[in-house]
Amino acid sequence: MIKLNKVLSPDELEQTLQGIGAERYHNLHPFHKLLHGGKLSLGQVQAWALNRYVYQQGIPIKDYAILSNCPDKELRNLWRQRIFDHDGIDQDEGGIERWLKLCEALGLERAYVQSMEGVLPATKHAVDTYINFCRHAPLLIGFASCLTELFAPKIHKERIAGMLENYDFVDETMVAYFRERLTQAPRDVDFALRYVKEHARTIDQQQAVIDALYMKTGVLWAQLDALYLAYVSPGMIPPGCFTPVQTDVAAAQ
Repeated sequence: MIKLNKVLSPDELEQTLQGIGAERYHNLHPFHKLLHGGKLSLGQVQAWALNRYVYQQGIPIKDYAILSNCPDKELRNLWRQRIFDHDGIDQDEGGIERWLKLCEALGLERAYVQSMEGVLPATKHAVDTYINFCRHAPLLIGFASCLTELFAPKIHKERIAGMLENYDFVDETMVAYFRERLTQAPRDVDFALRYVKEHARTIDQQQAVIDALYMKTGVLWAQLDALYLAYVSPGMIPPGCFTPVQTDVAAAQ
């Protein structure tokens, strides 16, 4: 864990944040390596999509929580585009709807996914922890917690290429969510990063920004820990949670 002993320049702060992603972003998790490498069964991919839905539907809730701490109308107007990206607006169905279509294409019933009845308890806890963090954090720190978007395009590219290449049950329409995020995430992070670099001026502020990014990478990592323990090894699926027909680690081709 990084502990500052001096104020960083804005560029030094950005480099420090980039280093956290290189070390701790969840594209490094063993579960994602299996997912992108085509080593999971259909049931295991279903479990991932189902549990990830909890995080997807929580994103606009998180953004509303951040906006509740924002007294500036201009900033609120800029930030709410993120909410539209996920909830949808006008002719854009939104990211949550695209994720639900991915789940349906994998063979999951929409109502079951939306109910979140079969989701792992650890998944719900991780997402709730993140939303509550954003609800109570100062605006600067809420913005900083979203900076995992710095690293998101890489993982989306890996998912698109890996899932299309390695699973015969995945087609182009099923990766629509990830293709949209290839343009949305860089736009979003440009604003958040500029804000953080401009407003984190003291050691305490910069340390809080760094700690917020550590927290967020931990939230994402914890969700994959839960998936790995439940659906890969040792296969400890909690009572009442989604149980796929097949959970062994094998390429579904």
